[in-house]
Amino acid sequence: MRLLLFGCSGFVGEELVPRLLSKGHQIILVSRHLKKASKEIQGGSNFKRITLDPSQSGSWNEEKLLNALETSEGIINLAGEPIAEKRWSKEHCEKIRTSRVNTTKFLVNAMTKAKIKSKVLINASAIGYYGTSQEKKFNEESSSGDDFLAMLCKEWEEVADKKPRRTRLVKIRIGIVIGPHGGALKKMLPIFKAGLGGPIGNGRQWMSWIQRTDLCRIIELALERTSWNGAINAVAPMPVQMIEFSQNLGTCLGRPSLLNVPGPLLKLLLGDGAKVVLEGQYVTSKKLSSLNFEFKYPDLYNALISSTK
Repeated sequence: MRLLLFGCSGFVGEELVPRLLSKGHQIILVSRHLKKASKEIQGGSNFKRITLDPSQSGSWNEEKLLNALETSEGIINLAGEPIAEKRWSKEHCEKIRTSRVNTTKFLVNAMTKAKIKSKVLINASAIGYYGTSQEKKFNEESSSGDDFLAMLCKEWEEVADKKPRRTRLVKIRIGIVIGPHGGALKKMLPIFKAGLGGPIGNGRQWMSWIQRTDLCRIIELALERTSWNGAINAVAPMPVQMIEFSQNLGTCLGRPSLLNVPGPLLKLLLGDGAKVVLEGQYVTSKKLSSLNFEFKYPDLYNALISSTK
């Protein structure tokens, strides 16, 4: 397929783009930061780059982007400012929102105006859609929450829902992504390797996670299989509590995991964003089960082993 990719120049795209190229897909990658992120990708004539910011309306006047859209058969949109890397100031929350909602809004508008409509749109969302809870369990049939991330995900998905009528839409609600050299482990590994790691807060909050390879496989199948539609929770079948995650990571690294990270310290560092980490959420996927998706990494220990080698 001829594919147009947004937000695929980072941690997930590092594995996703080469995977799609190996399957013979033709890719045009759109991102604000291409030189650093995609310099190692070798795709020959099947791989091209466009450097611009898709969350800015002016970018959608660029002829090269509109031409790429007109010729694309499938679109993958994973664009979005990182959520857990900075304190949630009012300014940063607005960046988190506009990077997702504006990019998707401008993309959908351009798709609607295009003479040739793409067959499928794979649009990212997040399990933050359900809100946080230490007691409730969520799947694709659960209603949305009412905190900042939940409202953001709901708005994000509603914008994607306005895609052209004949374009198939798959909304991938992504859990905590685990993989080599990035994702949830990027900041944790140095701390754990130094023997200073441990559960955050009381350790009882749930983590709904997915190994990066399985996430890329889900995106790939969503492109290829016309029976895949609507919202899909991209999470492994066995969520774990934070204390179990810490113990597994410590075991993989041969290091203790005894020191708790106090909740008040995390709140000081992340502000309101600490709520996501301190409260967590138990999310599973009825959809992937009904679609007979087979995980390569269904259990946390093997997912961590593959990501910490």
